[in-house]
Amino acid sequence: MSIEKVKEYFSRFGMENRICEFHVSSATVELAAQALGCEPCRIAKTLSFASESQVILVVAAGDAKVDNAKYKARFGTKAKMLSPEEVSLKVGHEVGGVCPFAVNEGVSVYLDVSLKRFDLVYPACGSSNSAIGLSLPELEKYSGFADWVDVCKNWQGD
Repeated sequence: MSIEKVKEYFSRFGMENRICEFHVSSATVELAAQALGCEPCRIAKTLSFASESQVILVVAAGDAKVDNAKYKARFGTKAKMLSPEEVSLKVGHEVGGVCPFAVNEGVSVYLDVSLKRFDLVYPACGSSNSAIGLSLPELEKYSGFADWVDVCKNWQGD
């Protein structure tokens, strides 16, 4: 199971006990916010895209939407989301639990600037009923991110 991979990954840093597992689904931004008792915008959703040469994960605030023009300007290709089957195969996590931790080799992780307004965010941990609270420096460290990007809209009143 994917959450086991994430627990094993975080155990290398002594952080596996910080992973929250819920008795309810946290598969969507709204459900995760309810399970955690936080604002939906603080959910760090991980979106999976295909490019010609790689899989790109964009971790964004729960209230942000991908802006196709910004995405194309940054990555040089149209924002094409992976199908659920492709996500499982290429990323290593199932839809509803996709996260930037313990992903398959060759997957590139980018953090969207929509997250920078928060001290603490909550990404999933490989299952549809899990999350972990991380500061932005922790998210940077444990996600192995390639870069900060600005590829989203609708989170700052735009």
